[in-house]
Amino acid sequence: MKAICVYCGASPGHSPRYADAARGLAATMVNNGIELVYGGGNVGLMGVIADEVMRLGGRATGVIPRALMDKEVGHAGLTRLHVVKDMHERKAMMADLADGFIAMPGGIGTLEELFEIFTWAQLGFHAKPIGLLNAAGFYDALLAFLKHVVDEGFLKEKQATLLLSDASPDALVSRMHAFRGGDGGLLPPEEAAKII
Repeated sequence: MKAICVYCGASPGHSPRYADAARGLAATMVNNGIELVYGGGNVGLMGVIADEVMRLGGRATGVIPRALMDKEVGHAGLTRLHVVKDMHERKAMMADLADGFIAMPGGIGTLEELFEIFTWAQLGFHAKPIGLLNAAGFYDALLAFLKHVVDEGFLKEKQATLLLSDASPDALVSRMHAFRGGDGGLLPPEEAAKII
């Protein structure tokens, strides 16, 4: 993996453990020569991970819609900052630039980005690894809910395994390196066509 797209909050959250996790992920990525691709802001966890990647000598590419330049305060100190038309263009560009995806703690925007890229994997539109950095157990309830979705027959178990989870940035990135998309849970083309 040369680049990982990280979805995370424009807020730091209440616990300092979330910012610690962002700095830990930044160090793991830089130590492994992996570029950061993210939403381009300099506030909240977005700013924490971008600042740490740059401080450690790594590369960071931001993608931000023009309308959010002020609200999310576009980061001026990145390797590259792409200012795009809208959220659709933002998410598409981030996906194109990345070899994998990690969701850190965040709000509904982070969840929306995560579930879109997870859905694309389920449908077979990409075979890139997707991870949850489960800092301080932030995603425990979500993982339990996804198990419930499987138990109730709305998600196949092998599709659920497309979403990797770990509290350790090093362990998560290592699992992502070992991930083989192929047919490891992806719908056959004829099933994907039925859903679309």
